[in-house]
Amino acid sequence: MSLKEFYTNRWVRFSFWAVLYLLWVIWIGNWWWLLGLAVVFDLFITKKVKWAFWKKRYKEGEKKNPWLEWLDAIIVAVVAVTFINIFFIQAFRIPSSSMESSLYTGDHLFVSKVSYGPRLPQIPLSTPFVHNAFPISHRESYSKAIQFKYRRIKGFSHLKRDDYVVFNFPHGDTVLKKIPAADYYSLVRLEGRERTLRQYGPIVVRPVTKKDHYVKRCVAVAGDTLQVVDGQVVVNGTPQPAYPGIQLTYRVETNGSSINRKVLEDIGLNLNELHYDPARSCYPEMALTEAGLARIQALPNVLSVTRNNDVYPPDWPDSPEMLFPFTETGWTRDNYGPLWIPAKGATVQLTAENLPLYRRIIEVYEGHALEVSEGEIRIDGAPADAYTFAMDYYFMMGDNRHNSLDSRYWGFVPEDHVVGRPLFVWLSTDASRAFPKNIRWKRFLKGCK
Repeated sequence: MSLKEFYTNRWVRFSFWAVLYLLWVIWIGNWWWLLGLAVVFDLFITKKVKWAFWKKRYKEGEKKNPWLEWLDAIIVAVVAVTFINIFFIQAFRIPSSSMESSLYTGDHLFVSKVSYGPRLPQIPLSTPFVHNAFPISHRESYSKAIQFKYRRIKGFSHLKRDDYVVFNFPHGDTVLKKIPAADYYSLVRLEGRERTLRQYGPIVVRPVTKKDHYVKRCVAVAGDTLQVVDGQVVVNGTPQPAYPGIQLTYRVETNGSSINRKVLEDIGLNLNELHYDPARSCYPEMALTEAGLARIQALPNVLSVTRNNDVYPPDWPDSPEMLFPFTETGWTRDNYGPLWIPAKGATVQLTAENLPLYRRIIEVYEGHALEVSEGEIRIDGAPADAYTFAMDYYFMMGDNRHNSLDSRYWGFVPEDHVVGRPLFVWLSTDASRAFPKNIRWKRFLKGCK
């Protein structure tokens, strides 16, 4: 038997695809899908059912319809890419500068779903390749008529401290139609619910998997105790490693002249977010890595460089209404915590003082009815002085520490919000430049570490 005859043999092809299908069923752990082996058998052996009902069967010598051929190719491509996106890998674009200079605005990433294990679809009635809203009409691209419970199948590893992580925005369950990128809960705390709805409403309520995607660095995992001391992240008493992309802002005073733009670009600064104050001869907030700081300090027209360090009492944006847990804690973005990260199976004693830390977990992420009356805490109608967590939680921060809305501003990230781990940059574009100068060729196929 020749290689071609071996490949085209129906029993060989059936055996190959049946084994792959069986391995997939074992992976997802739902044995009802074994019934699909009958479909695989019919596709290759009996051929009694026309599963590709849109595909025309031509008679010998009949001219093929190019439109039907294109339709067939498109349907196969959509099914294949959707399957790959759900279980293996998905494209993602960095929308903001919160991770500069580790990941840049305009970086297009491939995100691995199998690193931490893919989530099985919870909203099956969804338009392919559209995450949550159509780009022009902004109407929701999915239906909540059918919803499944959260379930994650086994991945290659588990989420580790200091990993880059793509996840669904925890506060993204309620979205304002006029400003969908804004944090609804922050606006309500600052301006009141009625005014927020009047100015920016109506609202859309989204399920977990249809919340917007964010990418940050996981600085603390379930069970850790995190603290930020003068801008330095400390976990379980150990300072975070000095990763090259981590940057803070500095006040840079000059001799009266601004720094050459080409020098700033060469250092890697985002000129769109850099402001020079000629009246004070300074850059009030220049975001710098350790390497960038050394280069700025060496410039001849720079007189002094002072790191911005927010201390209590905080000013904007670190008012108690903005910083999690949104109460008077004495914390700022640079001096934050200590804070324990909830872990699955762990039990905490509930008090009026620590309830703000866990209230959203109990009510929203884990779905219990919580009320406080005359100093008594009740969960699902029963008095409760303790709570046992049903999921692991994580604390995420952007590497651009002074320009990142992260866990310091919206709290813990539940495990069911985790999407995957970025693998590498497949394309990077700079929106401030015209094609082809907007392409950052040096970032092509750059790994995410």
